[in-house]
Amino acid sequence: MATRDGQQAARPNVVLVLSDQHRYDSIGAHGHPVVRTPALDRLAAEGLTFRHAFTPAPVCVPARTSLLHGCWPSRHQCLMNDGLGIPHPDTRGLPSFSRQLADAGYWLGHVGKWQVSAGQPPAAFGFHESNPGGSYGAWRKASGLPPVPHRNGWFGESDPGIAPEQSRLGWEAGQVVAMLGRAAGRGEPFFLRWDTSEPHLPNVVPEPFASMYDPAGIPPWPGFEDSLLGKPFIQAQQQRTWRIDGRPWEDWAPTVARYLGEVSLLDAQVGRVLAALDQLGLAGNTIVVYTADHGDLCGSHGLIDKHYVMYDDVARVPLLVRWPQRLARPGRTCDAFVIHALDLAATFCEVAGAPVPEAFQGSSLLPILQGASAAERSDAFSMYYGNQFGFYSQRMVRERRWKYVWNATAEDELYDLETDPGELRNRIGDPGCREVVRGLRRRLVEWMQASGDQQLNEWIRDQLLNDLKP
Repeated sequence: MATRDGQQAARPNVVLVLSDQHRYDSIGAHGHPVVRTPALDRLAAEGLTFRHAFTPAPVCVPARTSLLHGCWPSRHQCLMNDGLGIPHPDTRGLPSFSRQLADAGYWLGHVGKWQVSAGQPPAAFGFHESNPGGSYGAWRKASGLPPVPHRNGWFGESDPGIAPEQSRLGWEAGQVVAMLGRAAGRGEPFFLRWDTSEPHLPNVVPEPFASMYDPAGIPPWPGFEDSLLGKPFIQAQQQRTWRIDGRPWEDWAPTVARYLGEVSLLDAQVGRVLAALDQLGLAGNTIVVYTADHGDLCGSHGLIDKHYVMYDDVARVPLLVRWPQRLARPGRTCDAFVIHALDLAATFCEVAGAPVPEAFQGSSLLPILQGASAAERSDAFSMYYGNQFGFYSQRMVRERRWKYVWNATAEDELYDLETDPGELRNRIGDPGCREVVRGLRRRLVEWMQASGDQQLNEWIRDQLLNDLKP
């Protein structure tokens, strides 16, 4: 890989931090009025912020498998997390970015959760060392620490018996720093991936982070005041299923405070990793990527977790990239639409000088990182197949202004994000939006065709192209 002056540069190291259920808007640099995230703000100031990055599927296992294999769930066939008796497929036969990097001479390390390919370990995909997050429980017990409390179920609570460094996030950050030290002495480029389980609910958080944010000072999410009128029935059913229907913001605010506290705890541990890169002299030629598999409702629309919706709360993700030696114009933002998992898989191959498999369905972000004008996509897509409460097919197309959600067994959704950023009013039945809907349905069919989406059969094609849904 040549530098601007024509000299050959060493291939970069890569550190990927992939968190779980981190909302795009819950970063200080992204404008949240309360949350403090100095390490992530530093990445934004020293790197590139993608303002319109979206997940290929707002569910952990499908999204993470899409990242590994650079393709849509409709291709890798890992469609949901669990709960319906649908086994996860063994995807070792598919190309993966990690195997491409290993074959190109990279040393690969992994820390944290994994959640791909029918239980096949990271070693099956080219990783040389792995320290699973599941080891934390044994370490905590062996250290004489009390078990993680779970008195408040999925709504979270304080973890009073530990210091921040003794939390799972703190323990994993220590493993990452130690792995960085080992990788630095190997004399070969490395790829180190840290998959956190946080800030996924329940947020069980040690002090000072558990009480860092006063619930009374946290404003409601833009999508909170949602009556769900004109929305698919399943959204109100989710409220009943979780027993949260009619829950006022005053009851949600403590849960949100703990969520933000865990975001700040995560940020502090990311700061430890950045400090280690500085101390080891690795920061200059190490690409640091921070992103999440998907977002979190956390009370928005009166809902919890992430299922059966395509709101930006869950579909839009943070994506920060820092590369001191090669990034053009640090501190800038990019408004190009990005499908982060697919595009990152292609990017990792290209920056490593490894072939990008033909089966990959994303586009490398390297030209954007190096300052080229983005060949901007005009839209982004996402897909969902259902989860523990039943099968439920959804597809989303999201433009700058409009979002259209096709629901196979419910009314469709249309949101004008320019006038309704909280996605409160479903405009699908508005006569003045008919041409908008027709255009978005045509675009959805084109994408479903191009991505190999088996859901696009002759009946659904006819339904979408000929406006057979109200």
